[in-house]
Amino acid sequence: MSCSYADGLSPYENKGQLGLEEKFDSDETLRLKCGLLADWIQAARHVVVHTGAGISTAAGIPDFRGPNGVWTLEQKGLKPEMNISFDEAIPTKTHMALKKLVEDKKIKFIISQNIDGLHLRSGIQRPHLAELHGNMFVEQCDKCGRQFIRNFATKSVGKKCLETVCRSERIGGRPCRGRMHDTILDWEHNLPDNDLALSDLHSSVADLSICLGTTLQIIPSGNLPLYTKKYGGRLVICNLQPTKHDKKADLVINGNIDSVIVSVMKKLGIEIPEYRSDQDPTRNSDMTSSEMDWTIPLSRIKEMKILYKKVCKPMKRKRKTFMYERERVDYTKKIKKEKKTFSVKQEIKDEELDEDEEEEIDNASDSEKNEDPSQN
Repeated sequence: MSCSYADGLSPYENKGQLGLEEKFDSDETLRLKCGLLADWIQAARHVVVHTGAGISTAAGIPDFRGPNGVWTLEQKGLKPEMNISFDEAIPTKTHMALKKLVEDKKIKFIISQNIDGLHLRSGIQRPHLAELHGNMFVEQCDKCGRQFIRNFATKSVGKKCLETVCRSERIGGRPCRGRMHDTILDWEHNLPDNDLALSDLHSSVADLSICLGTTLQIIPSGNLPLYTKKYGGRLVICNLQPTKHDKKADLVINGNIDSVIVSVMKKLGIEIPEYRSDQDPTRNSDMTSSEMDWTIPLSRIKEMKILYKKVCKPMKRKRKTFMYERERVDYTKKIKKEKKTFSVKQEIKDEELDEDEEEEIDNASDSEKNEDPSQN
């Protein structure tokens, strides 16, 4: 449960802004924004999605900084009423939609701050997912570094020893003699190297980054979407609470995450699949060690480095933002009638990156040692 996970972390005072007021777009504005997002997904060549705790609240797992979040209520000496166990929770419509969009090659990569394992349980394959703060359903060997899927959520956090031996196959006639540990980061831990490397590369190559259910307060995780902006891509933020990067986004959607995704999928003409326990690797006890291997293939990092060199060529620190003529006419006029505005540029123009944005992008990697391992 989120509460037990939070209780297992070391004491830490600076947990960010808690309990910020939620905002809700009108039904018509929400419909128009979701339609525009669907168009952008359809036109993009490399879409990356950044997910936080807000996509898992529909599964019964409370977030941390929302009005009824774990840490927000903690300040009042309270506990969330909604607090299902990680083993009982199942992937939401958003999790299943993202899995489908990855399969249909609409989304290239997902970068998650969540430790609940719901992306894994939805059926997403490891090469398409970075888990920056760990996974309750994954354990890692302290010797060979390989990761394996568990059939039940770990009870410990903070990379503690689980008193089980490594499940690696025999290498050179000898088994690995390492011990398995949980993968959940505590406050003082650095982010996992391979997950962070893929996150950096995909965020830079992306021409569209979509943030779902995160206030982007954590660094460097919260600054990764800015790499997309640095190289001329678009940034979309979907969250009920305001985020630190709202002013930099090309589109901000204030709505329930599941409702937003359902609307976008409908516009794309793609059906959201149902969760099936027989396709959930944490529910299959008959899988071999190789089938349960959750280690990031090093070949994926090499491939992304090659793509990065091809796509992200040296460039002046300016970005070009634009909006198609049809979009200007069809969307902005309707939204003006609603007396609503959102961050979509009205004409082709070059604009210099402001000094704060440059500093956030260039210094993001230097902040890992103070990384916050929580969600949202």
